[in-house]
Amino acid sequence: MGKSPVLMIYYSCFFLLLVFQTLHGVNAVRCFGSFFNRNGTYAQNRQKLFSDLADKVVANNGFYNASLGQNPNRVYALAICARGYDQDDCLSCVQGLAQDTQKNCPSRMDSFIWGGNDDVSCFLRSSNYSTFGDLLLGPSVVSPSPDLVEGSKNMTLFVKQWEEMVNRTLEAATNAKNSSVLRYYSAEKAGFTEFPDVYMMMQCIPDITSQECKQCLGDCLTYYRKDYQERKGGMSSLPSCFFRWDLYSFHSRAFDNVTRIPAPPRPPAQEKESCITKKKGRSIGNRGSIAIFAALTFTNLLVFIGFIKVFTRRGKYKNGSAEYSDSNGQFMLRFDLRMILFATDDFSSENTIGQGGFGTVYKGTFPNGQEVAVKRLTKGSGQGDMEFKNEVSLLTRLQHKNLVKLLGFCNEGDEVILVYEFVPNASLDHFIFDEEKRSLLTWEVRFKIIEGIARGLVYLHEDSQLKIIHRDLKASNILLDAEMNPKVADFGTARLFDTDETRAETKRIAGTRGYMAPEYLNHGQISAKSDVYSFGVMLLEMIAGERNKNFKGEGLGSFAWKRWVEGKPEIIIDHLLIEHPRNDIIKLIQIGLLCVQENPTKRPTMSSVIIWLGSDTITIPLPNAPAFTGSLSQSESSTMSMSNDVFTELSCR
Repeated sequence: MGKSPVLMIYYSCFFLLLVFQTLHGVNAVRCFGSFFNRNGTYAQNRQKLFSDLADKVVANNGFYNASLGQNPNRVYALAICARGYDQDDCLSCVQGLAQDTQKNCPSRMDSFIWGGNDDVSCFLRSSNYSTFGDLLLGPSVVSPSPDLVEGSKNMTLFVKQWEEMVNRTLEAATNAKNSSVLRYYSAEKAGFTEFPDVYMMMQCIPDITSQECKQCLGDCLTYYRKDYQERKGGMSSLPSCFFRWDLYSFHSRAFDNVTRIPAPPRPPAQEKESCITKKKGRSIGNRGSIAIFAALTFTNLLVFIGFIKVFTRRGKYKNGSAEYSDSNGQFMLRFDLRMILFATDDFSSENTIGQGGFGTVYKGTFPNGQEVAVKRLTKGSGQGDMEFKNEVSLLTRLQHKNLVKLLGFCNEGDEVILVYEFVPNASLDHFIFDEEKRSLLTWEVRFKIIEGIARGLVYLHEDSQLKIIHRDLKASNILLDAEMNPKVADFGTARLFDTDETRAETKRIAGTRGYMAPEYLNHGQISAKSDVYSFGVMLLEMIAGERNKNFKGEGLGSFAWKRWVEGKPEIIIDHLLIEHPRNDIIKLIQIGLLCVQENPTKRPTMSSVIIWLGSDTITIPLPNAPAFTGSLSQSESSTMSMSNDVFTELSCR
């Protein structure tokens, strides 16, 4: 008991020292995630990746995203410097963060650090999985000054002026009017009524949208305001954004060329003597009028400049990319054609990674090191404007880890282009139907892929703001990221439903025969159960390791059903899965057969499928007979595809 006060003093001093170090240039790293062997391959890959990371950040205009190694020891890193940096300062800043990360996170895979020195601010994030393009809102780091704001006679006035400065800085940081890779950044210097100089900085990583940046900074501010708003400076950061303010210039170069916003005029003092009051009142009133006039003039000037910039943004964008809002108010990036040409080396054949009837997919690399998949629609192809607008409109409103992410588009002249996240492990068909690569798909990996596809469909059918029927679900439209997580792709033929609509009919059949539900193929009837049927076919393909079209005369669904009735469902199981417990696989065969039943009302919802996949105790219904699909030749299975899968291989050969 006697040691308790000593311990309390010790921990209090330690906390104050940590805060002091954080706010005065000694950077605090946030370590989390899985552990790794300090002397293992992952540690070696991280050290090697960090060794020249700073040089690459400088060479790529202040922002670089990289990875090194093979799974499960692959390391991903992302680093940036604040806008307007000096190259030597940026170099030393990133090197310092890399050293701090290795020193303070010697065995944790996930880390991030916002820091710097007296000259520049920088950021470094590392992980064992790719987080590029993802908005990460945790964990957080909040570091307040240990000192309270002193000398303020009116704390309400101080908070009001502080909030006004926050709003100005936030608006500037998230405006995204700058097309450079460091577009989400703002530094401001202002005078308060009772403090001569106040400094504030905000920054987001550039691979998220301006709305996501605003959300991230909003969370940072919420964490800071909660307990520390009356402190004399402080910092709040998340893996995707950073906020800091103080009463001194904590990064001198950041504020060198920033115009100081003057403090508002003090209110006129009340005079005791009537004659002096009358004379001085007029004098003070005149000065006040002049100040008000000047403030109004300055405000009007800012509004005028704002209008000019708004109208300027409606014209052509000359560099990189800029935000564009469609008729539904959805924001997306419109890429400049010259940037696309640069990234793909003028659509070089060496960068071709996919070919289809409606276009070609190229691998592209932007100057900041970001790798993308560029889908260039064929001029005069049948897809044209409608499918292009459809895919852009849908994907900009759909955000889920199991859906491919649309980064932006380009439509200049006769070029129609979509820019997607680059998914390094190609599409599912390149693994499951290849004898050598299929060996990489252990049962655990296959189950993860099946469950991920199911979750993506639940989001499309039920959880998103829209209700989407994909209509062309097949293995070649499932992309696999670096960790073999599935991403549903190619929404060119997707159908948007009203929220209360459960079924519709169409004369325009779009999809791939063999995966299309019979009621859709024969009568044009569309519903969520159409996608459920396609999912069932894919699930059975995942178990069999063979294409549906290889079961000529009946299709995989009918073949599996006959073996089920005979009591021999294990006949369809891939020989590579022979060592896995038989009951687990037969359970999934049963789910697949339920999905391909002829009567759509008997098919389960994808929500039910998710429940069945995650439970070992729930009784799953017995399936009825599937539809007879008939003989499927290779030509038949592709001629009805309206998208013709231009995502056949989103990786380097």
